[in-house]
Amino acid sequence: MLRTLRLALWLMAALLFFNWVWPSLQGWLLALTAEPRAVTPRGSLAEVEQTNIAIFRKASPSVVYITTTEDLVNLWTRDITRIPRGTGSGFVWDGHGHIVTNFHVIEGASAAYVRLQDQKTYRAVLVGASPADDLAVLRIQASLSILKPLPIGSSADLQVGQMVYAIGNPFGLDHTLTTGVISALDRTIRTENGVVDGLIQTDAAINPGNSGGPLLDSAGRLVGVNTAIYSPSGAYAGIGFAVPVDRVNRVVPQLIAHGRY
Repeated sequence: MLRTLRLALWLMAALLFFNWVWPSLQGWLLALTAEPRAVTPRGSLAEVEQTNIAIFRKASPSVVYITTTEDLVNLWTRDITRIPRGTGSGFVWDGHGHIVTNFHVIEGASAAYVRLQDQKTYRAVLVGASPADDLAVLRIQASLSILKPLPIGSSADLQVGQMVYAIGNPFGLDHTLTTGVISALDRTIRTENGVVDGLIQTDAAINPGNSGGPLLDSAGRLVGVNTAIYSPSGAYAGIGFAVPVDRVNRVVPQLIAHGRY
C-alpha cells in the first residue's frame, strides 16, 4: 500500500514537472541561446524597382513642401493673428526660383512658405495665377546650386496604361512616392473655380497634400501637375487628376511674364 502511494506521488510529481516546470525551464534555456537569424541573400532588384528608385532619386530634390498661413484681423483691436491655413506640394520650374503649384493650394492665403528637400524654408511671393487652369507660380530667393528644375516631357503622346509616378506631401508626409498608370485622358471635372477639362486621370495614389506636385513618366520627365481626386470620403479612391504638361508649359511662362494667363 505504501509502495503504491509512493509511486502515485512520484507519478504526480513527474506530471507536474513535465506539464508546468519543464516548459518554463525549456523556454528559459531557449531564451539564453536565442540569436538573430541569418540574413537570406537576395539577387539584384527587379527592373521595375530599379526604375522606381532611379526616378525618385533624380526627381525628389525638385519637389517642394508648401505651407500657407492666413491673417485674421480682430475688428475691435485691429490686432492681426497669423494662423496655419493649409499645405500642398510644388516643384522647381527653373533656376530663377520659380515654383509651380496649384492655384487652390495658395488661394486665399496671406503668406506662403516653400521648404526644399534640404529642409530650408523660404518665404515665397506670388508671381501669377490662373484659377481656370488651377495653376500658380511662386518665387523664392534661393541659390542656384540647390534649385533642381524638373525635365519637361510632353502630354501629347501619353497613352492609357502608361506608367506614371507622383511625388508629393500627402497629409504632410513629405517626399512620398506613389506609382500607377494613366487610367484615361481628356477628363473634365468641376472645381470651386469652374470646369477644368483635358485632364489626365491616374490611379497613382493622390491624397490631400499631393496637390501641386509633379506627375512623372518612366523617363522622370514632368507630364502633369496633380490637381484633384474623385473620392466620396476625401481620401484616395484610385481616381486622381493632373493638369497635362503641355498646358502647364503654355500657362507658366505667361504667369511669370505677365502674372496672368
